[in-house]
Amino acid sequence: MIVKVPDLVLTTPAKNVGKIDKKILDIVDRMKKTLVGTRHPKGVGLAAPQIGIGLKIFITRPTKNDPIGVFLNPEITYRSLELAEISRIDTDKKSKANEKKLEGCLSIPNVWGYLKRPKVVKLRFTNLKGESEERQYSDFLSTIVQHETDHLQGILFTQRVLEQNQKFYRIEKNNQGEEKTTKAKKNSSK
Repeated sequence: MIVKVPDLVLTTPAKNVGKIDKKILDIVDRMKKTLVGTRHPKGVGLAAPQIGIGLKIFITRPTKNDPIGVFLNPEITYRSLELAEISRIDTDKKSKANEKKLEGCLSIPNVWGYLKRPKVVKLRFTNLKGESEERQYSDFLSTIVQHETDHLQGILFTQRVLEQNQKFYRIEKNNQGEEKTTKAKKNSSK
């Protein structure tokens, strides 16, 4: 089950993972099952605090065909100066290629915002074998990595939206069942 705001685990910095034992492997397995099971919206990343566990673990799965990436004790070591809005390959044929994408969070249902993040990041992390790795991510995967790393620091995407003086949005369906983006009311963004 995904933890929702205002649960304090979401705004409390997570603790480092020590030994990679059965407990950690079970947490990762639970996270994978939770992420794969998300619907409306389909999740692309999940941090351990989102399942109520205050440890520095997150997973990613940009599309349903991608393998799930697992990151323990991640630390962003580089952020490009170039900023970008979410850009991704959209499998929905109805969407426009140059349409701005909204960032959202499984722990904050139906609240979205436009957000610019560094286009490229480098991430140092430990894999499930206990090996240290450093990789570079760009575009949509960079956004996911930054979003999930923020979770581990107790920072929600809504804080980033406010820092950039952006507005919050909701997605509602009209009478024909088509999705429509509307500005959220001020009190619904807290």
